[in-house]
Amino acid sequence: MEGQKHEDHSITIPLLHSYADYVTVNSKEEQYSNINITGASFISTCFNGLNALSGIGILSIPYALAEGGWLSLILLLLIASSTFYTGLLIQRCMDADPTITSYPDIGNRAFGKTGKAIVSITMDIELYLVATGFLILEGDNLSNLFPDMDFDVYGFRIGAKSGFIVLVALIILPTSWLDNMSILSYISASGVLASMIILGSVFWAGAADGIGFNEKGKLVNWNGMPSAISLYAFCYCAHPVFPTLYTSMRNQRQFSKVLFLCFAFSTITYSLMAVIGYLMFGSKLESQITLNLPTNNISSRVAIGTTLVTPIAKYALMLTPIVNSIESRFHASYSYNERMRSFLIRTVLMISTVIVALSVPFFGYLMSLVGAILSATTSITIPCLCYLKISGIHRRIGVEVVTIGLVLLSGLIVAVVGTYVSLVDIVRHL
Repeated sequence: MEGQKHEDHSITIPLLHSYADYVTVNSKEEQYSNINITGASFISTCFNGLNALSGIGILSIPYALAEGGWLSLILLLLIASSTFYTGLLIQRCMDADPTITSYPDIGNRAFGKTGKAIVSITMDIELYLVATGFLILEGDNLSNLFPDMDFDVYGFRIGAKSGFIVLVALIILPTSWLDNMSILSYISASGVLASMIILGSVFWAGAADGIGFNEKGKLVNWNGMPSAISLYAFCYCAHPVFPTLYTSMRNQRQFSKVLFLCFAFSTITYSLMAVIGYLMFGSKLESQITLNLPTNNISSRVAIGTTLVTPIAKYALMLTPIVNSIESRFHASYSYNERMRSFLIRTVLMISTVIVALSVPFFGYLMSLVGAILSATTSITIPCLCYLKISGIHRRIGVEVVTIGLVLLSGLIVAVVGTYVSLVDIVRHL
């Protein structure tokens, strides 16, 4: 009903116009209508955005390069550019209608209740699996550090990896109860710092701890290219979080600058880690580069130890859009005691991700699947389709329509090919 109510609205300002052109169209009152004096600052939003983009993907990016070869770095840059562009499309969709406050709302504004349901389900599954990947990552790295540690719980013997997954979940649980984006920005800052420390530690391990940068690698590996593309797409799968960041921002007019800084910084970081890791270990790279590092070196222990901070810093940020989506569905029936409801939802979600992490412990293949079927959909396909419908520009052929069409086509190819390859790999290793 809400989607039909705003059906006659459209975006009349092309995305490729400059910000100065945009300001001249609006009245002075409209220029500052997106300023929220109680919202998160520019710096806080940058930290949250960086935390959403540059996380556990930094550990799998060398493996992705090893799968695709040196030429696949071109695809990394293309995916980064495409997802930055679709991030701007999301902002434009939200600027078109002030009632849009979440990613599912964009689907509703474009395609009604059906669009909202599709976007909501896709977004929730993606973020849910990313959160699950955090726990698998923790279990892998802690069991690598302490391979002989088993857990005995009331007579039941639990292996090192499974025990560490449960233990880390208990540590992360209190952070998942936070729902204030300004407070989360402090946790996000630690996540960004952790990524920098991991990159520095891995470089130090290669430069000063005897590993070296002696691997030449392959120019191109066509068989591994689908997996590489899927993993690259996974690195830029933060789009469902963007509406949350946008609505929480004090001055929403600065959101495009936030996106540019976050994507530029993340892409530089990813590229450096991919090149360093591939030169160090070549085709022998594991799904997480920390699993290749010798645990007896101080630099390796720093990298592995710092890796454990990333899920703690990112889990709550990934969980918030899912919680908001669930709460919006039950708001009418459970409007009382909202904080208790949020607490219960977040706790149940945490427990369920633990169960899934224990059941499907294949980090690389899970992240490849997320990148193919979900990240390509939520970060590329959905923003393009929704913007075309909301703006109405699909009715006239131009440079922008052609650009969006090419981006949309690339997203569909990544989704179809990458999903098939990822599912085959998971089934083969079950």
